[in-house]
Amino acid sequence: MSLVVVTGAGAGLGRALACEFTARGHRVAGIGRGEAGLEGTAALAGPGFHPVLADVADAQAVRAAFARIDALGEIAVLVNNAAVHPRRDILAESADSFMEVVAINLGGTLACSLQALARFAVRGEGRIVNVATFADLAPAPASAAYSVSKGAARILTRALVADLGDRFPRIEVLDWMPGMLATRMGIEDGLDPQVAARWGAGLALLRWPGLNGTTWEMDREILPPRSLRRRLFERLAGRRRPARQLPPG
Repeated sequence: MSLVVVTGAGAGLGRALACEFTARGHRVAGIGRGEAGLEGTAALAGPGFHPVLADVADAQAVRAAFARIDALGEIAVLVNNAAVHPRRDILAESADSFMEVVAINLGGTLACSLQALARFAVRGEGRIVNVATFADLAPAPASAAYSVSKGAARILTRALVADLGDRFPRIEVLDWMPGMLATRMGIEDGLDPQVAARWGAGLALLRWPGLNGTTWEMDREILPPRSLRRRLFERLAGRRRPARQLPPG
């Protein structure tokens, strides 16, 4: 039974992920900034869920939260899910309101990752799954702060891989895009977050080689872009690896 940390666990996808992990027999430390939301998740997830009240935008609060989580055991997986999407027209945005979004979506991901990595490095293994989007590639209207912060978080994933990959081959950092969900941050006719949570939990617990630095959308791997020369070489040499898909269930 491993210990999984899920941020933004008080609602939406974070709540669904917490419930999915506990249903699979794992303990979950769910970080959230609303006590009522965490209590609601605890009622659904059962005794395997441990609420941890903290605002991920506050690095000192994150440090204290992980110190409390240490009492539950060694962390195997961190899922950086906490995010906000306020949908403000850029003309209604201020520098302060913009950076408040960045502080959660990017700063929270960094603060929690640093805490997890400090623990992973001691034993040489662990996994971070960053809940990502393609918002940086195709920003929607009234979503500048969200698009910029989530795009920067994808760059952070690649930067962590570049820094750690050679020294800690068993520490893996990857991006997962769950799709458009029927949550408060998503869309009304979106995907059931419980369906997405099955994919996210499956990916977080997957024991396949070569996951470090990969990007996944829903239940399928998104291969990195290649140059025309590279594509021709792979075709001639028969070396192109097909995109992987998560096993069902």
